Amino acid sequence: MTTEVSLFARRTLLIINCLLLSIGTCGAPLIMRLYFIHGGNRVWLSSVLQTAGFPFIIVVLIVLYFCRSAAAKNQNNKTTKLFYMRPRLFLAAVFIGLITGLDNYLYAYGVARLPVSTSSLIIASQLAFTAFFAYLLVKLKFTPYSVNAVVLLTVGAGGLALHTSSDRPEGESKKEYTMGFVMTLMAALVYGFLLPLIELTYNKAKQEVTYTLVLEIQMVMSLFATMFCVVGMIVNNDFKAISREASDFEFGETKYYIILCATALISQSFFLGAIGVIFCSSALLSGIIISVLVPVTEVLAVVFFKEKFQAEKEVSLILSLWGFASYFYGEYKVTKKLKDATHSPHQSVELV
Repeated sequence: MTTEVSLFARRTLLIINCLLLSIGTCGAPLIMRLYFIHGGNRVWLSSVLQTAGFPFIIVVLIVLYFCRSAAAKNQNNKTTKLFYMRPRLFLAAVFIGLITGLDNYLYAYGVARLPVSTSSLIIASQLAFTAFFAYLLVKLKFTPYSVNAVVLLTVGAGGLALHTSSDRPEGESKKEYTMGFVMTLMAALVYGFLLPLIELTYNKAKQEVTYTLVLEIQMVMSLFATMFCVVGMIVNNDFKAISREASDFEFGETKYYIILCATALISQSFFLGAIGVIFCSSALLSGIIISVLVPVTEVLAVVFFKEKFQAEKEVSLILSLWGFASYFYGEYKVTKKLKDATHSPHQSVELV
């Protein structure tokens, strides 16, 4: 019975994090691009916003602390800790956070130069990088279904690249477009490394990894990623330019700040979902969800920004859905085989 409840809790948590990751994956590039095409031009500011929503995690952690304290009091237990993270894990989170800050800048630079449809398809290449680094860092064992999913999703993203040259924004030089392309590809590579690195951190934590601890790791990562980008803002004099940029923004000053706040919240949703999926499943699944949502982002870009939707994008949508179905069918078969297993998962699910 306990095993069934634990499995139900894990699956529920996985679904919630998949939803968070989906919202962030589709929404973040759209809201960031909205900032750039209507008067914003501060790349470091956009980089900061990707992880600046971390105070929300602090609020959640405090609420969870009081829930645990109340439960412990009812059971006549000692007062629970506010934070569980040990120094070793804290340093690992700091390191990952600094790399995340670099990735934030690379990604923001690409979004500033490329249409959403183009930047999203380049980011989809992170799946191949994720699979490669997952094999090296966490010794990921591939199944025929997961290999099929990686191949289909990578081919789908690659097929979209056939017509990227026709997507260059009006008034942008070929050099700027090329730099945006290269920086986005580098962002995909770095993030493809980060996902397995986070999974490796969980495996080497030398303490029980609960979802509360996962939130603590995300908070530290986001804090130091934000600090990294804030330094860039200071060097680039972005703080002095914000008020002037807000007054010149096409939608007005109020909507300017609303867009900035929305960027921070939606981007934080992406990071929370990504590390949550890694906790509940694997870095590969996190990468697959990001890649399979590329065609969805493409459609949204067509609807909101009137970007082109060539036949290649339709084929990519079909390949992505096929790859996604292949992966989950493989997971279903594995779960079915392990259904009667008596050993508990290596990580426990703690919702509070």
